[in-house]
Amino acid sequence: MNSAVLKKTMYWFVAPALAMYLIFWIYPIFKLFQYSFSDYNGFVQSFNYIGFDNFAYIFKDGVAGTSLSNTLVYTFVFVVFSNLIALGLAFLLNMKIRATGLYRTAAYVPTLFSAIVVGFIWSYVYMPDSGLIATLLSWFGMDGASLNLLGSYNSALYAISAVDVWKHIGTSTVIFLAGLQTVPVDLEEAGRMDGASSWQVTRFIRLPLLATSVTINVTLSLINGLKAFDYSFIMTNGGPGRATSTLLFEIFRMAFREMQYGKASALAVVSFVVIIAITIFFVLKLNKREVSA
Repeated sequence: MNSAVLKKTMYWFVAPALAMYLIFWIYPIFKLFQYSFSDYNGFVQSFNYIGFDNFAYIFKDGVAGTSLSNTLVYTFVFVVFSNLIALGLAFLLNMKIRATGLYRTAAYVPTLFSAIVVGFIWSYVYMPDSGLIATLLSWFGMDGASLNLLGSYNSALYAISAVDVWKHIGTSTVIFLAGLQTVPVDLEEAGRMDGASSWQVTRFIRLPLLATSVTINVTLSLINGLKAFDYSFIMTNGGPGRATSTLLFEIFRMAFREMQYGKASALAVVSFVVIIAITIFFVLKLNKREVSA
């Protein structure tokens, strides 16, 4: 088979995947941008182009500002705590202790549950008066009945982000653990022979060699945080007020509850740009750090 025929054959193999990509990815994005400049309501196929009115509305009404602020706070909490806790767990699970396999399995178990199951379980954990946290506080003589984490404007967002951290720690731990197991033992032994303490071995040998794992985990957790929706919908329904209303939740609310597809599309465009920009910025920074490490 000559090279020209081989090249044509390769194109035919790629064609189905390319068609699926164009139909289910590129075309919807094109329609999203189109609807964002229109008064489309999701039912009537005829619509009018209204320029930047939808964008002006979501910024003037405060929808974009509030949901973006909530999303950034949620993402910050999720990225920082999920990676720090997972890194600590990875170091512990990398130690030579009895029943290591059991502990590693236990750390990964929360990841196996669906978001809706996790959301309902933690709703009962957070429940005032009869929830697990309230009961534990009552045992220690504190007023657990007055603790309403999901009902408080100041704590609801942090409460649902903590649930997301708990669910995804297992995945991040596995990635960090895999990175730790690739660290050459010879380097650690050489460091100890030169008088380095355990902290110095970790600081100057293990952590720099975990740069790739850090990049992967931070990127994944960053994307997961920026597209947060599940627990805002399941546990608080965006409330109290708009305290837990993230970008994706607001898009859902405007599109499927208020039937304002044009405004929802405008907010989706804003979300698309923000998520892409933040992700690219951090990936470039992390890759640069990875090369220098």
